[in-house]
Order: sequence, then C-alpha cells, then structure tokens
Amino acid sequence: MKSIVTLAAATLVSGAVLAHDMVPGEPQKQPILIKDATVHTITQGVLSDTDLVFTDGRITAIGTDLTTPDNARVIDATGKHVYPGLVALDTTLGLVEIGAVRASDDQEEVGAIHPEVSGHIAYNPDSEVTPTIRFNGITHAQIVPQGDLIMGQSSLLQTDGWTWEDAQEKLNVGVHVNWPRASVIDTWWERRSPAEQRKANAEALKLLERAITDAKAYYDGKQAGTLRGKDIRWEAMTGLFDGSKKLFVHADDKRQMEQALELRREYGFDMVLVGARDSWRMADKLAAEGVPVVFGAPYGLPARNDEAYDQAFTTPATLAAAGVEFAIAYPGFWDIRNLAFAAGNAVAYGLDKDQALAAITYNAAKILGVEESIGSLEVGKKASLIISEGDVMDHLGQDIVHMFIDGSEVDLNNRHRQLYNKYQQKPE
Repeated sequence: MKSIVTLAAATLVSGAVLAHDMVPGEPQKQPILIKDATVHTITQGVLSDTDLVFTDGRITAIGTDLTTPDNARVIDATGKHVYPGLVALDTTLGLVEIGAVRASDDQEEVGAIHPEVSGHIAYNPDSEVTPTIRFNGITHAQIVPQGDLIMGQSSLLQTDGWTWEDAQEKLNVGVHVNWPRASVIDTWWERRSPAEQRKANAEALKLLERAITDAKAYYDGKQAGTLRGKDIRWEAMTGLFDGSKKLFVHADDKRQMEQALELRREYGFDMVLVGARDSWRMADKLAAEGVPVVFGAPYGLPARNDEAYDQAFTTPATLAAAGVEFAIAYPGFWDIRNLAFAAGNAVAYGLDKDQALAAITYNAAKILGVEESIGSLEVGKKASLIISEGDVMDHLGQDIVHMFIDGSEVDLNNRHRQLYNKYQQKPE
C-alpha cells in the first residue's frame, strides 16, 4: 500500500511540472526591421549602428540606414546587441524534468546497445525547464539520449514548438557512443579490484567493436542486396558507413580518444569527440586529423593532481591555437542556461572573444551540419536571433529582451521570472 501511495504521489508531482503555459510563437506575419544595433554576424564581423530586416522567417537585408519595408514592425535596438541564437550541444533538455522523479526521466533506454533510439521521440516540448534556458539566449538544443555504450541518435530541435515535429531543425544527426572506460580508479565507491576493472573495460570495448562489426556486415549486405530481413539496430547505423551520419564519441580520457581515433581510421567515420576533457593533451593530433571537438567541461575541476587549477578554463584557447574545430557545450538540461557564460569564462582565460561566440553559435551549427541555415547572421539564413541589452557572454550584462526563431517571436516568460516577480511583491 505504501508503494502505491508513493507512486501516486510521484505521478502527481511529475504531472504538475511537465507543462508550462508559454504559447509557442506564431509564424511571422509582417517584416521586422531591427534598427541601429551592434550586429554580431559571426562570419562577417561585428557591425556597429547596423540595421537588420527579416521577412517570412528569413534575413533579407543587413546594412546601415535600410529602407523600412511596407507594413514593417520596427524595433529600436540603439545600444543593444543582436546575435544569432545560441546552439546548445550535448543536452538532455526535455528528456528529464526532475531527476529524483523516475516518471519524469526518459534519458536512457534499457540495455547497452540501442542505436535505433532517437532522442526527439521522448522530448517533452512543454518542459518547465525550456523557457528558463531560452531566457539566456538558447534557440536550439541537441537532444542526446543517454546510455552505457551505444546510446542512440541525437536530434537538433528548436526550443519553441508545440511538438518535436513542430520544433525539428534536423533529426537523427548522428549516433552517440559512450566510449568504454580506459582507466582504473581507486575510490570508495568502486568496489572492484584493478584487475576486475581492467577486465570489465576490455569486455566493454570488445562488445562495442563487435557491434560495429555487425553493423558494417549489415550495411555491406544491404548494399549487395543479400539481406533477408531488417534489423532496426544496424539500420540506424548504416549512415555511419555511407557518410550521411556522424559518430559522436563521448570520451574524456586521452586513452579513450586515441582508441576512438583508431576506430575512425579503420572505418573512415565522420567523427566528433564529445566531452573531450583531455583534448588539450592531443590538440595538434586532433587538428591534423580534422576531428572536431565538443568541449563539455568548461567549468571542470582538474582531472589529475599535477594539472593546473585552470586547465578546464584554458582548454578552449589551447584548441583554438592548435587549429582544432571546436564548440563549447554545457551538458545537462536545466544547467545549460549557463552556456554563454561558460564561453565568456573561456575568454577570460585566453580565448578570443569572437572565437568564443562562434563556439556556441556557428561552430556548433557546423558540427551538426546546419550552418547553411543557422549559427550566423547572413542574408538568406533563418531569422533565429536574439537581442540583448548587454554582452550575451557576460553574466552581469546579459539581458535578452527579444528572441526570434525562424522569424517567430518567442515568449521569454518563464517560471524563474514568475517566481521573481511574485516575491518582489512580498511585504517587508
């Protein structure tokens, strides 16, 4: 009886928090002219006192003293900054609402190998978390299922939509692998001996290699027309072998990344390293092999006793200096709101400011293969942009006053703002 009551309570709690009351924006109905702003184009520099026009969801003009289109809405952005919408990589946004409530946690599928799982299928567009991260400038998020080995496929979704179909930017971008551990640890929570750990690591790596071998055999059979049935697991991985999908390898240790690079050389995968805490230790090699990095430890603690206290903070600058194509991520769901500030923190530790901004906009879009549509402000691209009173990467100066996704204005109200306004009314 106690279990039933507990389950019922959890269901009521989860049901109460799974929907916000912000209505998704309507399609753009009239031209919009943003006047006299500082426009951060990403690909064409920073333009002062510049106008930007978008119509039917697309940017149609950028320049000074532009003619106001007929029936246009004019936004005076004097003293304000216009940026492309921020792109959050490696997130579980919409897959989990409250970590302690199992009914609201859809991050992970049962089993170690499930490449057929698509993150967008379990995505909850009504999550209370989503409006809070929009408030800090995030217009797009990569939704990544979690797991022990082959986790599934990620999708890039807009952060404003009625359903995942409505919010889709690009579905099933690539397959995600949680690379087997290469290290042995000595901590109170690890009860296995070093020998047992090494054995488990080797077995996990062998299981992964066998799965890829089976997927390749399936692909070859499909190409030859000799398949007698359809296996949804290996079907989901065929894109890795014909180059239509990327392999996202989640790995932090240098040894893991080196193993992944060996796999890439064997199969020719279009690979992206995700997390990549130790990428600074092999930056030249990554640049030489043209492997992009989604750096996911921008505020991480030192991994070793002899590492500098600021190693995580300086890694983006190290990657940039070596010529590595990289983006900055802040993995998670509610905490991805700090993405812009993580990029700003990297500026304080040596990363060029323009490179930092590109790492959370254009570079992120390029890694996902959507740079022709979003990630920068250019004529012809989608009008997915934000207007801020101050520097978007400054936690003190940032103040997003407008957001547009494909030209549709987004409601920036959110639960945090509602609570702030509520308690502002509290009598002293």
